[in-house]
Amino acid sequence: MSWQPTTTHQARLARATLLKTLRAFFDDRQVLEVDTPLLSSATVTDVHLDAFHTLFDHSATGKPQALWLQTSPEYAMKRLLCADSGPIYQICKAFRHEGQGRYHNPEFTMLEWYRPGFDHQDLMAEVDALLVATLACEPADKVSYQHVFLDYTGIDPLGTSLTELIDALARFNIDISAPETLDEDSILQLLFSQEIEPKIGLDRPVMVYGFPASQAALAKINACDPRTADRFEVYFKGIELANGFYELSDATEQRKRFIADNAQRKSMGLPEKPVDEHLLQALESGLPDCAGVALGIDRLLMLKTGASSISEVISFPVATA
Repeated sequence: MSWQPTTTHQARLARATLLKTLRAFFDDRQVLEVDTPLLSSATVTDVHLDAFHTLFDHSATGKPQALWLQTSPEYAMKRLLCADSGPIYQICKAFRHEGQGRYHNPEFTMLEWYRPGFDHQDLMAEVDALLVATLACEPADKVSYQHVFLDYTGIDPLGTSLTELIDALARFNIDISAPETLDEDSILQLLFSQEIEPKIGLDRPVMVYGFPASQAALAKINACDPRTADRFEVYFKGIELANGFYELSDATEQRKRFIADNAQRKSMGLPEKPVDEHLLQALESGLPDCAGVALGIDRLLMLKTGASSISEVISFPVATA
C-alpha cells in the first residue's frame, strides 16, 4: 500500500486554478457562493442512486439517528432559494455509494448552481459559457434526446415499445441477463450509455435536452410536449459532465415522485429511503421559478488536463484514502 498521492503537483495546481476560474465566473455574474450540510436526515429516493449513511448517537431525540452523506447539495440549496437567497452556487464534496471507476470516485467534488428567472434553455447557455471559459473549447451543440436517439439507433424513445427495446439490445449486441425484467427507461438508459454516449460530443461539448417525462427526476414536464421533461445533460469527449433541470416547484407533485420512487425501490428489492420533509415544506412555501445544474468538477478537471482517469486529478481516491 502506497501513501503517495495519485496526482502530480501540476494536477494540483490545475485544480487550484480551475477553482479560481469558477469562482471568478460566478462572481462576475453576481451569483452568491453558499455552504450547506453534507450530513442530512433524509436523502434521494432515486432508484439509480445510493447514499452512504451513518448513525448519530447524540441526537436531541435521545435515540440513534440515521444521517446520510449527500449525493448532491440540491435539497438544501432549494431550501435557501425558498428563503429568497437569489442566484446561488456551491462547490462541495458529494458522495455516492458506487464502485470506483475511470470517471467515478465515491467521494467527489461537485459544482451546483441555481438561477431564479432562468429556464433550462437559459441555463444551457450559461453552462456553455462556463465550459468555454474553463476549457477554451468551442461552443456546444444542442440536440434533443429524441433526435439523437433516432440518429444513432433508429428508435423513437418517445414512441417505442418494450418489445422493440428488448430486440434492440440484441441488435446492438448488448448482452445482459434477463432483459425482460427491465423496464423501458432502464433499457433506454442502457442503449444511451452504450450506443450514443461514446459517439457524441467528441469535438465539442453536446447538450442533450428533452428527456422522456418518465426520466424527469426533479424537472418540470415540458409545457408543449408532455412526453418530455425540461432536463438536459452535457457530454464531452466521452464524459457525462453535467445534469440540469428547469426545476419542479410543485410540492404535491414532488411528494408523489418521492413516493413513486420508493414504491419502485420496494418492487426491486431495494431499501426505501426517507423522504426529505424539510424540502417539501420549503417547496410548499414557494420555490422561485428557476433552473439548476450539477457539474462534476473532477471530470471537468480531467478534460482540462487530458487525464485518462479520475485518480489522476484526485490526490487520494477511495482505494488509498
